[in-house]
Amino acid sequence: MIDKILAFFQQEEAKTEGHKPELAAAALLVEIMNADHELSPEEFESIKSILFETLFITAEVANELLVTAKQQVRTATDLFQFTEVINKNYQYEEKVTLIESLWKVAYSDKQLDKYEEHMVRRIADLLYVSHSDFMQTKNRIKAASE
Repeated sequence: MIDKILAFFQQEEAKTEGHKPELAAAALLVEIMNADHELSPEEFESIKSILFETLFITAEVANELLVTAKQQVRTATDLFQFTEVINKNYQYEEKVTLIESLWKVAYSDKQLDKYEEHMVRRIADLLYVSHSDFMQTKNRIKAASE
């Protein structure tokens, strides 16, 4: 019985250790895209653009990363497995930039759904981003999208 419990926790630990920061960030972007249950082409293109611009990778690698992130999100049980990787590998400023990227995805279809906003708020809390920075990034992206 104890062996089964230990095996379960080791398996869960291996899942979180297996994520790279880039994949974890891409997975969080996909979570925002999925939050409103409406997958718009604008959101998909926004994520590819963000990955391309922020990670300095080719469009082909961005596509592969996005496909892998979608698979990870489908099998994920919570956000913690992704935010834990970000917390271990990102500086505070990088976390704020990620929150800003999440807002870009949320506003890419020109409308903010309450589920998208809730998801960004949950992620910001899990990344220990201050409410002030959360609101500033939201307002900056909202103004740019209008």
